[in-house]
Amino acid sequence: MTTSENQVRTRFAPSPTGYLHIGGARTALFNWLYARHFGGKFILRIEDTDQERSTDESTRAIFESMEWLGLNWDEGPYYQAERKHLYQEAISKLLEEGKAYRCICTPEELEMKRKKALAEGRKPKYDGTCRDRNLDRRPGSVVRFRSPDAGLTTVNDLIKGPVHFNNEELDDLIIERADGYPTYNFAVVVDDAQMRITHVIRGDDHLNNTPRQILLYGALGYAVPAFAHVPMILGADKTRLSKRHGATSVLAYQEMGYLPEALVNYLVRLGWSYGDQEIFSMDELIRYFTLDNVGKSAAVFNPEKLLWLNQHYIKEGDTDRLARLLIPFLEARDAKAPDLDFVKNVVEDLKSRSRTLVEMADSALFYFQDEIYHDPGLAEKYFNKEGREYIAAFLEKLTTLSDYTKEGIEEALRRIAEDRATKLKYVIQPIRVALTGKTVSPGIDQVMLTLGRERVRKRLLDALEYTKSAAQEQRQ
Repeated sequence: MTTSENQVRTRFAPSPTGYLHIGGARTALFNWLYARHFGGKFILRIEDTDQERSTDESTRAIFESMEWLGLNWDEGPYYQAERKHLYQEAISKLLEEGKAYRCICTPEELEMKRKKALAEGRKPKYDGTCRDRNLDRRPGSVVRFRSPDAGLTTVNDLIKGPVHFNNEELDDLIIERADGYPTYNFAVVVDDAQMRITHVIRGDDHLNNTPRQILLYGALGYAVPAFAHVPMILGADKTRLSKRHGATSVLAYQEMGYLPEALVNYLVRLGWSYGDQEIFSMDELIRYFTLDNVGKSAAVFNPEKLLWLNQHYIKEGDTDRLARLLIPFLEARDAKAPDLDFVKNVVEDLKSRSRTLVEMADSALFYFQDEIYHDPGLAEKYFNKEGREYIAAFLEKLTTLSDYTKEGIEEALRRIAEDRATKLKYVIQPIRVALTGKTVSPGIDQVMLTLGRERVRKRLLDALEYTKSAAQEQRQ
């Protein structure tokens, strides 16, 4: 593959040790949008060098989450576990050039050194015991990078501006573990260089890793990419977002009936802005997104704002698509959807009243029931003498109603109210309860159109039969 020398190349590099969470999804989104804005490439890399914690299930969940969000990748997925030889070659190079060394200090010894440093008021960094011993590889040994012990390393961050680190504060970090696998800080440098990554956009919890990585770039003779560290996402209590603040997994939001475009729109606004605009299409996000408008302060996750956005996208959404998305939620509730056209009519009834697909599915159940459950309390209130008369009167009109349309149904209901000198709402409510089992529903005329004449007739007859049975039980 040929690549323009100046082409923007970003990457998302999750560890497959769990589901893709909200913070990781925002990082992926920012990288994806940045690459798309500049006509560049977005690379996916799976950082699975932690073999004990990495799982295929987590990897699949990451793929599924990104595909659901619409974050397609141009290259990859690459797996670090398959690139071990590249890291070993780079480590050998550093060892040969004296820029790295083998260390045989045991965990127990390192813990003693740490405690002693803290007791003496020193930074608990490795004291260089094995730096100049020129040790060979042996069981339990690791490889450490020989970090410079003087001078400054500056991160010219595209969001935070220049951030300076004293090299004497940096540790001789381990770059190869005893099991022969590279550590995160080393593998990520080799990978980003090999993959020609031009911009590393990630959470600012990685900022302290960056000076170490810059030193590794220099030691290996690699060009240093541009860095942009995005502020953290906090919960409403201003602590780091976690499960106690609600769902943090992308797939959990899918299961809760959120639309991907709502979550994308919400995530991009966590730390980025474009004037006062709140709602963006994906095309607009690609057109407008740069790092210039990414804030420096932490963003606060507001579930209510996400719910508001989701409600907007459902209300404005394509009915055919929403119907297809709704069907699995209906099936999970044992509602047998007769056909797509019927579900589309149900969606039209409910889309302006639903905040999530879960809410819509729960509200839609009465459409798919063969028999409506009548709550005794509601039946007693609405199936009284007047209520039964209104139901019977509409049943009579339904038999001869030639204009079974919204207007025709409204006219029939209005006539019943006028004939009995009562308000229309008193006529509608017992009919609503008979048809839906609820006191709240979409407009009763719309419900009748969606259910169809025959279902309406049967449910009204069932309601009258229920009142007869209830009356007989009371007499007994």
